[in-house]
Amino acid sequence: MRVVSLVPSLTEAVARTVPGALAGATDWCSHPAGLDVVRVGGTKNPKTDRVLALAPDLVIANEEENRAPDVDVLRAAGVEVLVTEVRTVPQAFTELARVLTACGAPSRPRWLDEAEAAWTAPPRPERRTTAVVPIWRRPWMVLGRDTFAGDVLARLGVDHLYASHSERYPKVPVDELRAARPDLVVLPDEPYRFTADDGPEAFPGLPCALVDGRYLTWYGPSLAKAPRVLGAALRAARR
Repeated sequence: MRVVSLVPSLTEAVARTVPGALAGATDWCSHPAGLDVVRVGGTKNPKTDRVLALAPDLVIANEEENRAPDVDVLRAAGVEVLVTEVRTVPQAFTELARVLTACGAPSRPRWLDEAEAAWTAPPRPERRTTAVVPIWRRPWMVLGRDTFAGDVLARLGVDHLYASHSERYPKVPVDELRAARPDLVVLPDEPYRFTADDGPEAFPGLPCALVDGRYLTWYGPSLAKAPRVLGAALRAARR
């Protein structure tokens, strides 16, 4: 089985579960560390000719991270493309199992069981809190409706204020974000790299939680630690 992954989360899952199956991955596939495979460009702009040159048996994609025209090119060339949809934590587990089976995993990996167990009773605060969750600035963009990261936060007791917005990642002026008066501002380090010096200053007087984006937005082995790591970061910001 020769697999090319266009999704960083799934790259990590496949590399850990089916060693040797991956022939290629995107430039953004940073885990596991030291992954030695052919790089095929970004998630939004993969070099489809490079993917095809690898003669994969399967390409793994995601309906949000990858563009339909690139998937169409690969399929038109006769390549099987498995496109995942992950918008909730339970859906992540279902899709991970489907991907790993398609990649030739002989059995369900232990890390997947551990991750699912970790989310059966994740740590929650004594009271639910509200938040805005910027994912970009210049322009400011936040989590909107129907997102995996939004479901992750909801399961940790954090309700983001744009969950019912008509768009999944709406552009919202920062003045409006401040005026919403959330209990908390959650600032991940991806896709935009918010840091202590780049982000919190836009929300004076509001507690800000700087979180590792891999635990907030990735669905793979990181899910096992995500409730604990994110829970700690959120609790620290609320104090």
